[in-house]
Amino acid sequence: MKTKKIWLLRAFLAMVVSGIMFFTAGSNVSATNNKYLSSLNAGAALILDADITMGTSELVAYTAKINSEAKTAAKEEKTSNLVMTKVQNTLNVRIEPKEGSAIVGKLYKDCGGELLEQKNGWTKIKSGNVIGWCNNEYLVFNQEAEALALDVGVLSAVVNAEGLSVRKEARIDAVLYGLLSKNDEVTVTEELDGWVAIDYGGDEAFVSAKYVTVEFNTDVGETVEEIKLREEAEAAEKAKLITNYGALPADTSDLELLAALIYCEAGNQTYEGKLAVGAVVMNRVRSGAYPNTIGGVIYASGQFTPALNGKVAKMIIKGAPETCFQAAEEAIGGATNVGEATHFRISGNREGIIIGAHVFW
Repeated sequence: MKTKKIWLLRAFLAMVVSGIMFFTAGSNVSATNNKYLSSLNAGAALILDADITMGTSELVAYTAKINSEAKTAAKEEKTSNLVMTKVQNTLNVRIEPKEGSAIVGKLYKDCGGELLEQKNGWTKIKSGNVIGWCNNEYLVFNQEAEALALDVGVLSAVVNAEGLSVRKEARIDAVLYGLLSKNDEVTVTEELDGWVAIDYGGDEAFVSAKYVTVEFNTDVGETVEEIKLREEAEAAEKAKLITNYGALPADTSDLELLAALIYCEAGNQTYEGKLAVGAVVMNRVRSGAYPNTIGGVIYASGQFTPALNGKVAKMIIKGAPETCFQAAEEAIGGATNVGEATHFRISGNREGIIIGAHVFW
């Protein structure tokens, strides 16, 4: 009888090992797998330490309990502090977790933030400089938030050297494309061994990984004060442009700004590629999920790197080529060759509408 129980014990131990191993094999997080494997070892030891006279039904219940605890630990381990918005329009961030509470800032479509606290269907988040409460109905969490962030976020590199060579290939003796200055920020397309592939005016180029800091960013919210300052800066920029160019229509500054961005993002692309970039900006302006001005969209945090690193401002002074103005004028007039797309990046594995070197979605 004792031999039979020992045989059953070994059989159930094998079942537990197989079950937990199968469960860990399905995980995508290596650090979590290590904890599962530790749980496996501990669980096996617990079973071996169990009373050898335990009956079959007791042993089944015991192994089920250990398996359940391992799964619970897995779920807890997968919990993320990342929060993403799920809105078609802007989302108010409030000072308290209730409707009608004072608004301290706004989040836009595809904005990300850090989960700080949850209470009664509300989540307190930090997004950029905004800290406050949002209704859970307009947020996504955990794996859904991580998947959305990967889809819409931007990997960027900030130069931390006084001058950094940009090369056509990932090797030290490759042809020199140009130079980047300290604190310049560029969009990253891929991280390689010792090199970082970047979007350099619409072309793929390479810089040494030693001299840049690579960060993953999503759009972040704005405080009420930041919104006010941005709108004042936009108005001042418009006034400055009109003064510089004489008696031009008030919306000419928007045309200048969009043409400059088109050149910085797609200056080496076909006219169709330039129009597509302009259409993305205008789709955002019309959507209600982003700032409702061209300047607000272009200078929003985290998306259009040339606007944030000063290249757009320099191009406004220099003057973009005529084809960029034509594409900007068409886009402002409602033309689009990418439907309602609101994002684009260097084409790769991302599905969407491919035009030249970019994919739009």
